[in-house]
Amino acid sequence: MIERIGKNIAALRKERGVKQEELANYVGVSAQAVSKWENGGVPDTELLPKIADFFSVSIDALFGRSLTDYADLQESLSRRIVEAPKEDRFKIVFNYCWDMERALYGNIVKGGSIEEYEKGMAPNEQIYSSILSDYGYTRMGIAGRLQYFLIVPEHTDTETAFIGDYNYADFFRMLGDKDTLDALIFFNKRQEQTAFTARLLESKLGFSKEKAESIIQSLLQYNLLQESHVEIDDQTTPVYFLHPTPSFTALLIFAQEMIKEPNNYNFYSGGRTTGNPYLKG
Repeated sequence: MIERIGKNIAALRKERGVKQEELANYVGVSAQAVSKWENGGVPDTELLPKIADFFSVSIDALFGRSLTDYADLQESLSRRIVEAPKEDRFKIVFNYCWDMERALYGNIVKGGSIEEYEKGMAPNEQIYSSILSDYGYTRMGIAGRLQYFLIVPEHTDTETAFIGDYNYADFFRMLGDKDTLDALIFFNKRQEQTAFTARLLESKLGFSKEKAESIIQSLLQYNLLQESHVEIDDQTTPVYFLHPTPSFTALLIFAQEMIKEPNNYNFYSGGRTTGNPYLKG
């Protein structure tokens, strides 16, 4: 089995479209050493982890062994994320999401990161992927400025209204007020823990005192802002902080998609065959 490792390295390298020099530089050997492996030689044992990392495969895969223990796979994925530098973790996870999206569509994943996919895209192009089935649905912004991944498994509780008995109309009515929405976007562009008073909306957005205070009270009602009090000149003054939530950004992303319906998909599958709507109740 060990004599096949060089052939497997060659196959992986050609499959990923990388040169011997690239692998050599990553591992810390000469290109001649890589060529020697691929022609029947064997890398030193201590180099195998780096070679496996370069191709994002297990060491077993270098020996041509298929992975059958999926519990080990789950642990390996978690370990790779935990052991990666913090600045790389989201990129690694998003590439896993890309792999899962393709697998849910029915493709056997063989390499091809998001970064590689983006190379073939036009500037500022946004491409989506969406899979709807009887078992749930996904939505993915693959590339461009709005990258995200959403997966919603089919829920089994058919007796309870999924969306709940909430006053959605009042909430969307609040966001439908342009001044309120502008203020919320303005707050989300500031540093999260920077305190402010209602006067900030008067000076920066030109609102009246009454309008500024009304907007703040509306946002407090839905926990989009937090309130505190400070003593200034022997008087208690209310100050406010943004209560950051990624749900607001996600809401804007999906609203944008509904306003301007995307028509550029990598994968799209509308395969819900049961005829049942996702929302229950």
